[in-house]
Amino acid sequence: MNYSLTRETFVSLAPAWSELCLRTTADSLFVTPRWLDIWWQQFGKGREWYLCAVRDGDAVIGVAPLLLKGNRASFMGSPDVCDYLDFVVAPEREADFFNTLLTSLAESGIVSLDLLSLRPDSTVLTSLAGIARERGLAISCEPHDVSLELDLPATWDEYLEMLSAKQRHEVRRKLRRLREAGEIDYDVEEDPRESMEFFLRLFRANREDKAAFMTAQMESFFRSIAEAMADVLRLEVLKIDTLPVAVVMCFDYRDVVYLYNSAYNPRYASLSVGVLSKVFCIQNSIQRGRKRFDFLKGAEVYKYRLGGKEIPLYDCRIALC
Repeated sequence: MNYSLTRETFVSLAPAWSELCLRTTADSLFVTPRWLDIWWQQFGKGREWYLCAVRDGDAVIGVAPLLLKGNRASFMGSPDVCDYLDFVVAPEREADFFNTLLTSLAESGIVSLDLLSLRPDSTVLTSLAGIARERGLAISCEPHDVSLELDLPATWDEYLEMLSAKQRHEVRRKLRRLREAGEIDYDVEEDPRESMEFFLRLFRANREDKAAFMTAQMESFFRSIAEAMADVLRLEVLKIDTLPVAVVMCFDYRDVVYLYNSAYNPRYASLSVGVLSKVFCIQNSIQRGRKRFDFLKGAEVYKYRLGGKEIPLYDCRIALC
């Protein structure tokens, strides 16, 4: 086999990269070229990228979206806005990809890989870790955070039965109180720009820490990612008597709904509009036949109460010499 590692750009690699994303089972929204291109445009200043592909002849068998800091490499993307990071590798080509990558990186003078925000099904943990150990490389992988996700059933009633009796009662009670407050509507807004303005206003109004997080640079990222991913973006708005009171920003990608962020009007906190907007989002996802609802990173209590199951996230470091 004629394997080679080539340095790439988003333009040169995007078609093959996108095609690989549709083939690999470990794919997630956050390792697509569109997502990481926007991340780079917003946060890449002062950083050195090392975007490369491993090729078998002319065919791309894997993509390594890396950054360099001195002689150390890490994933492109940051865990605060890219919940899961990984390599993108063609199925059953992991050994070819990682052996070529490790050899090429070491020959380039890179001494370590610092890989963060890894799901248990990432190629790093299912393939690279074992290959690195076989090559005698020092490797450490430690749990760092958790994500929560929910395998969606076929019907809303089945979902309610998945909850504990206490939580099932709480969801029904909250829904009943909400409907008693006025006419309820929950749907995707047709004008995403207007919905994004509403989301940003509410996001900053929710808590001081959210307002501090939403810097001008972060706002630019949110706007850019919403535009770049418009075909999978859903801005779902909860209204009471036509008044918007909560909004969910999620992405519908490959039968998975990613709950990326949300905001609500604090004046309606007594009606639990924040958590109920997520309940409606789950209901909509079930009705559209989606397979999984991903609450994403963070151990917030509401995620457990709505049926989320913990997924450990790992940080992994590999010494290449």
